[in-house]
Amino acid sequence: MAAIEEVGNGVRVKEQDSVSAAPAAGSIEIRHCDQVSEFQACVELQREVWGFSDAELVPVRMFVVAHKIGGQVIGAFSGQALVGFALSVPGVRAGNPYLHSHMLAVKQEYRNAGLGRQLKLAQREEAIARGFELMEWTFDPLEIKNAYLNIEKLGAIVRRYSVNQYGITSSPLQAGLPTDRCIAEWWLRSHRVCRLLESGERESFAAEKTITVPALIYHWKSDPAKRDRARDVQLANREQFLNAFGKGLAVLGYSRDAEGTGSYLLAQAHEVFAFSAGQKHI
Repeated sequence: MAAIEEVGNGVRVKEQDSVSAAPAAGSIEIRHCDQVSEFQACVELQREVWGFSDAELVPVRMFVVAHKIGGQVIGAFSGQALVGFALSVPGVRAGNPYLHSHMLAVKQEYRNAGLGRQLKLAQREEAIARGFELMEWTFDPLEIKNAYLNIEKLGAIVRRYSVNQYGITSSPLQAGLPTDRCIAEWWLRSHRVCRLLESGERESFAAEKTITVPALIYHWKSDPAKRDRARDVQLANREQFLNAFGKGLAVLGYSRDAEGTGSYLLAQAHEVFAFSAGQKHI
């Protein structure tokens, strides 16, 4: 194949924003995983990236099942070594099939040069070929890089918010905070997504609501003495998201300032994001 989300049982996508500054992009092969040994490598990379306890790891059997029942296990390989993967499973919403992108991971030394985005685009290409219109995933709204990638680089929108979706997790990345999640909707053939991916053009709109995540959030989460500040931001933003979505607003944009503070930009969506009538699934 040419050319990211979230994990069940708990935590965010790790560096979805990102082949590394060192390895050349051309040296990475993105393809389906179909061998048990490759699924085992996905589990080990999952352990490396999130630091889960064994009880919270998505096991090899789940990767096998996803591969067999119409999901996706797409790997990024440097030679024979797995350096990234994306896992999705099929779902049904209101009688319509879609894909839930459950997890995306990239090895530390391969981050921040676009590999996560390449994996997401490979997922999209394969999903469209099979007739899917929608891919969803969840992400931690406190994660500024992930939010920017999902909304500004991929064209996902957000209209739903899940409170403490996975419960408290063992991953140190979550810092003991509730696992609140935004649900990203990626309407694969929408005008918004096609225009962005084909020309880099983003829709213009007037933001009716802004929800901000301070750049210091990472520092606050990592410091036990300041973790309550991160919790306060999470709780305040939770209420703002729930209220805004209850009024029909959607996250349509995301901005970052010079200090790294991120802001969700919400407004009424003019494009209709919904399944087409008579959708056919291959």
